[in-house]
Amino acid sequence: MNARPRRIVLVAFDGVEALDVTGPASVFARVNYRKPDAYEIVFASARGGSVRSQCGLTFGDTVPIASIRGPVDTILVAGGSETALREAVFAQGVASWLAEAAPSARRVGSVCVGAFILGAAGLLDGRRATTHWASCDRLGIYFPNTCVEADAIFVTDGPVWTSAGVTAGIDLTLAMVEADHGTKIAAAIAKEMVLFLRRPGGQTQFSETLAAQARLPNRLSEVVAWATDHPDDDLSVPALAASAAMSERTLARYFVREVGRTPSKFVMELRLDRAKTLLERSNLSIEAIAARSGFGSVDTLQRAFRKVLNVGPGAYRSHFGANPRSA
Repeated sequence: MNARPRRIVLVAFDGVEALDVTGPASVFARVNYRKPDAYEIVFASARGGSVRSQCGLTFGDTVPIASIRGPVDTILVAGGSETALREAVFAQGVASWLAEAAPSARRVGSVCVGAFILGAAGLLDGRRATTHWASCDRLGIYFPNTCVEADAIFVTDGPVWTSAGVTAGIDLTLAMVEADHGTKIAAAIAKEMVLFLRRPGGQTQFSETLAAQARLPNRLSEVVAWATDHPDDDLSVPALAASAAMSERTLARYFVREVGRTPSKFVMELRLDRAKTLLERSNLSIEAIAARSGFGSVDTLQRAFRKVLNVGPGAYRSHFGANPRSA
């Protein structure tokens, strides 16, 4: 006798981010291709019927949340515009329904700013959580009893799962599938969707080197952009200062004021970013990665990884790499 499918309720509302719904739905549906009836996917909304997303895509025939009966395995709440979230929480009562429905579900999750609906339902009190990086500060202000992990791709705290912005909902869903059906199926789906398995919560939401370019004056921003593309070049403080046509003291002052770190520390982080990307996405040897990322030697690369990440590059690749190979 076959086991009953796990019922997955994807909660949407007018103004929802379409990919917050379609991304997870696509992952769960692909499991059913391999294991028929593994999941029953239910699209739900406060009142049922058609739901119009931010981009204009309409989800038709959603189920009213109040009509959902019987066992629910997973409730996953999508994000959307701020106006849409407020409407969903206060006028449509999604948070109130979620507070009542969550205790009987095996797990509850959110994609992007859907975390605010979980917070309004009281599900984040005393828990770790994340959301889109631009909204993490507000999540902490609105829900001060929540430990907000601003850098995480997703966070799992007991039965509550939260993810960062938009596409991170796919990473979250792949992790759910891996927990339910094992790494082999999750990896096959990731490959089919041209994704990297896995991009777990330990990775940051965005590169600090890219964020720095937006904060720096134009002259320095150009230097940082060039350095990002050439991490294996001479990125010493004198070389950077010369490229920016500044004195070393002025360069250092700008970096500390605008980026919050010295040029030398910034360069190390830039090179770590490049090394991590190569470890995650390539089959290059550790020696080649040390050279291409500007560390020069495997020993220097090893020391930098252990100092900042508390793991060696080989261990990092085995955990995060799409095509790991022995170091």
